[in-house]
Amino acid sequence: MKEVKLNNPYIEISQGVYRVAGKRVSLDSLVYRWREGLSPKTIQSECFPALTLAEVFGALAFYLDNQAEIDEYLVKAEEEEEVIRQQLREAYPEAARRIDELARRLSFAHNENQVPSRERSQWHCDSNR
Repeated sequence: MKEVKLNNPYIEISQGVYRVAGKRVSLDSLVYRWREGLSPKTIQSECFPALTLAEVFGALAFYLDNQAEIDEYLVKAEEEEEVIRQQLREAYPEAARRIDELARRLSFAHNENQVPSRERSQWHCDSNR
């Protein structure tokens, strides 16, 4: 992976993770919400109210300036998460079965419009990636 220069005052690297400077919010979280179609204003006000709008725009600007490298970083992180997820599923098969069942129930309720629209719009902000 190409070296990414941190010439953006809104981003820092902490323990190998890109984060909004001085905050615990990962760049990943902002990028995924933005890719889902949320506006910077919505990301700030509904998902991460501890951030300023300038911090959200600054982080997204950093992403866009370094998109190829950050996309590579995100793919690598997803691959690492999948390895850990599989290890946990193998170590705790009963918990994995219960989680799968809950996920099916939530998916069914969501797909059948049984989740109120207000909750559906917050669905994007509640998921941690």
